[in-house]
Amino acid sequence: MDRIILSNLLRELLVEHAQKERPNESCALLFGKNNVVSEIFLTKNIEESPVNFTISNEQLLRAYRVAEGKKIEVIGIFHSHPNSDAYPSNTDKKFMHSNPVVWMIYSNTSDDFRAYILDSEVTEIPIQEE
Repeated sequence: MDRIILSNLLRELLVEHAQKERPNESCALLFGKNNVVSEIFLTKNIEESPVNFTISNEQLLRAYRVAEGKKIEVIGIFHSHPNSDAYPSNTDKKFMHSNPVVWMIYSNTSDDFRAYILDSEVTEIPIQEE
């Protein structure tokens, strides 16, 4: 994937979620097809941590069922960094190996949105507004 497409409306939904969950990291799944995000599945960070996030197995199962029912896919994982830049942490990089989708990160401190994929290394890809 060379880019991900995200509408302004969905982007604002993710920013609101990130702001609401502060001081902890927020998280969500990105639904769509190919490289176009068509829906957001907001989730709860069960760690309630400002430096890590975990989505419960129950939320993940529900999300995958919803996506399957709508004939769309989970194409990305979103989370916020409440107190740091929108760049993958070492923990993020570790989990990118087991979740080979787009990782979108929002920084609450700089209001910056970035997206990354893992090929042989972590690579930033553009977020194109729709």
